[in-house]
Amino acid sequence: MSQLFPDPLLHEEGLPCGASIWLQNLGVGERRSLSPVPGDASARRYWRLGQNLLLAHVPDGEEILPFLRVAYRFARVGLPVPRIHAASVAHGFMLLEDLGREDLKSCLDNADNADVQLHKAMELILKLQTAGRGCNTRPFFSAYGADLLHREMQLFPHWYLRCHLGLKIDLSVQGMLEGLFAGLADSALRQPKVWVHRDFHARNLLFLPSRDALAMIDFQDAVSGPWTYDLASLLWDRYWDWGKGRRDTWISWFHNGLERLGAKPPAPSDFQLQVWRMALQRNLKILGIFSRLAYRDGRTSYLDLLPRFWGYLMEGLENDPQWDGLQKRFLAWAPSGRP
Repeated sequence: MSQLFPDPLLHEEGLPCGASIWLQNLGVGERRSLSPVPGDASARRYWRLGQNLLLAHVPDGEEILPFLRVAYRFARVGLPVPRIHAASVAHGFMLLEDLGREDLKSCLDNADNADVQLHKAMELILKLQTAGRGCNTRPFFSAYGADLLHREMQLFPHWYLRCHLGLKIDLSVQGMLEGLFAGLADSALRQPKVWVHRDFHARNLLFLPSRDALAMIDFQDAVSGPWTYDLASLLWDRYWDWGKGRRDTWISWFHNGLERLGAKPPAPSDFQLQVWRMALQRNLKILGIFSRLAYRDGRTSYLDLLPRFWGYLMEGLENDPQWDGLQKRFLAWAPSGRP
């Protein structure tokens, strides 16, 4: 073991087997400021090495390839993403540019200027969408199509209703859910297709050193999909419930941004409905994902987040005339406590 971890500091910090040698072969020297970066739901792990360098460990090295492909396409059209200094699929390591510690969440936690900061984030979404128009960089992003939309929503009945609540789903409930899922998928598929980050939230947006702009991380799941998806990810957040009035104001701001860029969105009320339905699809998925993290992966802390997204779900049903009456059926499925 000492041969695999010749630097005791690296061993103590829990770096995976072979990381020290891999870094030394790249000529990465002094690393006395080494520190782990707090993780989230994925199996990926990160360490700051000093010298504006970040080490990433991806247990399944093949998952590095999508990250490299997306990073290449984003960087080629000038989108703000970290530079990749080195990568090894065989070892599951990447050496990345360290963009710093200040993400959008920390800024919003310590400031009273949410409108200013959310406008910066929405400008980045608009920049992402604009960059993807007419871009012929290959391979193209995979489509956020009907199959994927439905698979995501099926997480709700399987992991939330069956595993979390212990319900048996009869034909009546199944039919009701299938109708809801079909309507939400249809709304998403009718929207213009743009580049979609797919996990566009406050922890995945880092302030560049200039503090005037944001950069994106964790973009490996990017797809070509509905132009409201990243906006819904941003506004229906796990950290803050901004409230319907504030979200609708930001949706209007984004709608004006689309018009300014010549994207020709529908009437403001129709666009607002597109965003709310996209959020409803996403919040159904998240309830399923958080339940899966708890019951499959043992990360029971995610159950504490269910009430917020349940509230989002109920609000979405209540404010959409197409789903009039469904809210009463969903009321019986409010989150239970931890097992």
